[in-house]
Amino acid sequence: MRLRGLHHVTAICRDLEATIAFYRDVMGLAIVRDGPSDDDPGSRHVWFGALDGQPGALLSFMEYPQLPTGVTGVGSTHHFALVVESAEELEAWRDYLRGRDVECTDLYDRGAFRSLYLRDPDGHVVELATRGPGFSTGPRG
Repeated sequence: MRLRGLHHVTAICRDLEATIAFYRDVMGLAIVRDGPSDDDPGSRHVWFGALDGQPGALLSFMEYPQLPTGVTGVGSTHHFALVVESAEELEAWRDYLRGRDVECTDLYDRGAFRSLYLRDPDGHVVELATRGPGFSTGPRG
């Protein structure tokens, strides 16, 4: 019995149209599913990721426009990271994002990998990180 990896991350957003414009139109993720939430049929739930909906490549958002803005602290999530293939691709992302007026950090050298940070329309911290030696995005066996 063992965990095999991350299936998906679900976050809450205020406006799914703004979230779709960001994750689909700016970040290039496909919409895998768009409809009522299985957990809360009164809430719209959009899944982004690979077109085949493969676990490990899924990010979903549930729309709750009436909720107050989140507070960072114990029990909250600091950020999530999306992987890019190389340092050159990460540099291209930085330049592309800045060209689209999306604020992002400079590149950070983490030793085993490099990364940069940005915020989505709801303020979620998103990291783009390179694959690195010693880090695997797949199951370990």
